[in-house]
Amino acid sequence: MQPLPLPKSILLRKPWEYRAVYGNGRRIRGNHLTIIYAPNGTDQNRLGISIHGIKKAVTRNRIKRIIREFFRSNRSFISPSSDIVFAVRNGFNVDSPLMIKKMIGHMVRSTSTKQSRTESL
Repeated sequence: MQPLPLPKSILLRKPWEYRAVYGNGRRIRGNHLTIIYAPNGTDQNRLGISIHGIKKAVTRNRIKRIIREFFRSNRSFISPSSDIVFAVRNGFNVDSPLMIKKMIGHMVRSTSTKQSRTESL
């Protein structure tokens, strides 16, 4: 199996890139995790990670590694191509990319259920 690289070109690196996503993006809220995404007009998703309220650097860096690994293996989980920011809050407790995949699947399902309920009203 050939490894999938995660080049710097698909990472959000500048503050103005994060501000654009926060200002214009749609949100999917979960327990201690929010995914904010905004279409970027390119042919690939780009990743940004924002961690709030987690004091220990070891914990922050582990969360970032796990999120990057999830994104590396699931780059196209949001369509069309978007800039995606994972906003993590204190209390986020995930040990593997598989747990993040399950968490995101649950968040997306609950969001689509809420949207279908409001559309039927």
